[in-house]
Amino acid sequence: MILVTGAAGFIGFHLCKYLIERGENIIGIDNLNDYYDVTLKQARLAQLENQKNFQFYKLDIASRKMIAELFASIKPDRVVHLAAQPGVRYSLKNPHAYVDSNLVGFVNILEGCRHCNVKHLVFASSSSVYGANTKMPFSPQDNVNHPVSLYGATKKANELMAHAYSHLYGLPTTGLRFFTVYGPWGRPDMATFLFTKAILEGRAIDVFNNGKMQRDFTYIDDIINGVARVLDKIPVPDPNWSAEAPNPASSYAPYRIYNIGNNKPVELLYFIELLEKCLGKKAEKNFLPLHPGDVLATYADIDALEKDVGFKPNTPIEVGIPRFVEWYRDYYKV
Repeated sequence: MILVTGAAGFIGFHLCKYLIERGENIIGIDNLNDYYDVTLKQARLAQLENQKNFQFYKLDIASRKMIAELFASIKPDRVVHLAAQPGVRYSLKNPHAYVDSNLVGFVNILEGCRHCNVKHLVFASSSSVYGANTKMPFSPQDNVNHPVSLYGATKKANELMAHAYSHLYGLPTTGLRFFTVYGPWGRPDMATFLFTKAILEGRAIDVFNNGKMQRDFTYIDDIINGVARVLDKIPVPDPNWSAEAPNPASSYAPYRIYNIGNNKPVELLYFIELLEKCLGKKAEKNFLPLHPGDVLATYADIDALEKDVGFKPNTPIEVGIPRFVEWYRDYYKV
C-alpha cells in the first residue's frame, strides 16, 4: 500500500491516477485548504474516488495526532509526501503557514514512517532550494545554503530532516527537487494558469524583471514518470560517499536527492508568446521589477536521475502548453 499526501493537489492527483492505473493500492490524504480554488481540488478528487483501489481521508499533516493514528491504522509500505504549503511569493505574506505545513507537517510524516518501518519515503523538494546560486545548470551536488525565500528554506530543511531520519533510523528517503511543473489540472497560482486566465479575460499579466527570466518548465507527465521510477528504486548507502568531501546528493545513509526538470531553460517572453499563439490572443503585459524571493533563472542538471533510474524528462513546452490550454478551455468552458 502506498500513502500519497497532498492527493488533491496538482502533482498528487496525477500521481495517484498513475499509480492506480498500474494496480497499486493507494491511500490519499489532503486537508483541502483554500490556498487556491477548493472546487478544483474536489474535481480532481472526484476522478480518483470512484476507483476501487483508492481511499481518501481529509486530514491535515500538521496534526500530530491525526497523522500518528493514520499510520498506525493503514501501515503503508511506501509514502510519497507531496502535501505542503507551496508558493514563493505567498511565503512573504503568511510565513506561519509554511512552518505549520512544511516543517511541523513533515516531521509528523517522518515520525509516522519511522514507527511503521516504511520501506521508502519519497518527498517533494523544490528548485527553490538553489536560492542565490547562479552556476548553471543547478546540480544536486551543489551547496544550497543560501535560500532567498522562506519556502525555499523550508524545502531545504525537509532535506536535512529526512537525512537525519535516514541516519538515525535507517529510513530510506529520496528528495525530489521539482522544476516549474505545469500541465492539465495545474495550480491556479502558477504562471501558466494565471497568464491563460488573464489573457482570455482581457486583463494584463504581470511580467516580473521585465520578462528577463528563464524557467525550466517541466510537464506534469514527465514529473510523474520520474516520481514513480524513483519510488521503485529504494536508496542504499553510497559506498563512494566521503565525510572529507561530502556529496550533498547522497550519503553513508540510505538517502538521495535528485532534480526533476526538463533540462532546458525557456525565456519567459517566449513562453508567453507560445501561450498567445495557443489562445489566439495577444497578452497585455504589465512589466515589473524582480519580485522579492524570485530568481532570474532555473535549469536542472538531471544526470544523476538519468543514470540511477533511466529517465529523462523530454516534453517540450511546444507540446505541453497546447495540452494545458486544451484542458483549460474544456474545464472552464471557454
